[in-house]
Amino acid sequence: MERIVIIGGMTACGKSAVAVELAKMLDGEVVSADSAQIYRGMDIGTAKVTAAEMQGVPHHLIDELMPDKAYNVAVFKAMAQERIKEIAKRGRVPIICGGTGFYINALVYNADFDGGQADLELRAMLEKEDSDGLFERLKIIDPKAAESIPKNNTKRIIRALEYHATTGQRISEHNEQQKARQPAYDARIFVLFSERATMYERINRRVDEMLENGLVAEVSGLLERYDPALTSMQAIGYKEIAQHLQGNCTLQEAIDAIKQGTRRFAKRQVTWFRHQLPQADWIDVDIQENVAKSILDML
Repeated sequence: MERIVIIGGMTACGKSAVAVELAKMLDGEVVSADSAQIYRGMDIGTAKVTAAEMQGVPHHLIDELMPDKAYNVAVFKAMAQERIKEIAKRGRVPIICGGTGFYINALVYNADFDGGQADLELRAMLEKEDSDGLFERLKIIDPKAAESIPKNNTKRIIRALEYHATTGQRISEHNEQQKARQPAYDARIFVLFSERATMYERINRRVDEMLENGLVAEVSGLLERYDPALTSMQAIGYKEIAQHLQGNCTLQEAIDAIKQGTRRFAKRQVTWFRHQLPQADWIDVDIQENVAKSILDML
């Protein structure tokens, strides 16, 4: 198995900078595990690492797709696996860096996405139905999935119903099978975090910096070329500023929504990493003076 190092964790904890420093120490290359940094033109709102910040370290899965191209966990896994092989062949260390835990988990355990192909016609029909009725149907078809999916998460409920209709298998059974898979890589996983109060300060400061650096202009330019309903445009920061530019809220309301949405996202990241990747080593970035050196010492 190829040896890989994974740097995950909550937003605004300095993962990109740590990955660059570690790559310099290990003669490595960075593979982004971020769901939005893959898109060109989405720089400020994704806190995308700049060419200067890369310090000559090769980065992959950044600026490789236009915002109207599909990018999901299955596409990420396939692209990341290819890059990891290429990096390993060069005798260098692949360093996976990002806060999208679902992507990281799928890569480490080689999750299977071949089953349950999208049935867009069925999905469109389900989307027209009452959400309570959909949830009641899920409780009958897949009681275990109904226990884990919030009643108001219509998107996941529809996905579970669609999966059952197209495969004949309950999505809860599929998920259990995926959890039992063995790791596909010799992976060391490190999760960067900050205590809640400090985390909130980091997030608020980062959002303010994004506004100062031209986030509104960036979103405005994207809206001239792309449909705001695109999945890429639903990323935190872009969705809220688009609402402001469309006259649906004030700029301050959009800023407040970005900060609140990012805080909620960061809390979900922490919960996800703790439950889904229990083998990870956790590093408090406010305590460790040199996070990259601390990781190197643990390898």
